[in-house]
Amino acid sequence: MSSQEVYIVLSNTGTLFTSLIKTYTRAPYNHASISFDAELHEMYSFGRKNPRNPMHGGFVKEDILTGTYSRYKETTCVIYRLNVTEREKEKMKRILNVFIKNDDKFLYNILGVLGVSFKEPIEFSNSYFCSQFVAEVLQRSGIKLWNKLPAMVTPDDFRKNEQLEMVYEGKLFEFEPIKKQL
Repeated sequence: MSSQEVYIVLSNTGTLFTSLIKTYTRAPYNHASISFDAELHEMYSFGRKNPRNPMHGGFVKEDILTGTYSRYKETTCVIYRLNVTEREKEKMKRILNVFIKNDDKFLYNILGVLGVSFKEPIEFSNSYFCSQFVAEVLQRSGIKLWNKLPAMVTPDDFRKNEQLEMVYEGKLFEFEPIKKQL
């Protein structure tokens, strides 16, 4: 089987919500997404459904040029590459298709975010926070990066994982493939 790549994007938009989380975590990035291409066209996470409404969250296909990121031009990020097998990537896409087809049934797991801070997983069916979602997709595809539940995985856990190779760190809109789209 040929080697494939997926990308884990950690970001900090500087919003009130991420600033509150950052106060507690002291981590530079507090949002995680997964992408299937180096240009970040096909990128998914749990976050704002509407860029103007932080209270309505759930499963989202993130669009850097027109979605939430477009409102926060100073967003900083770090992008990691993870080598996977063709089979693992296909599994991820099948799992994502379930999310895509049922996107209106998924909610943002705000209590799960609090659970991480209390070191107690809080899980509900059809409810995820960003890093929990990315970790869940990887785990269900047979990729185990940690010995913990996806509900306990933080964006900083990705940053500290040695199986991920850093591709870029800096302002999101200065990432060369994004600059070419502007």
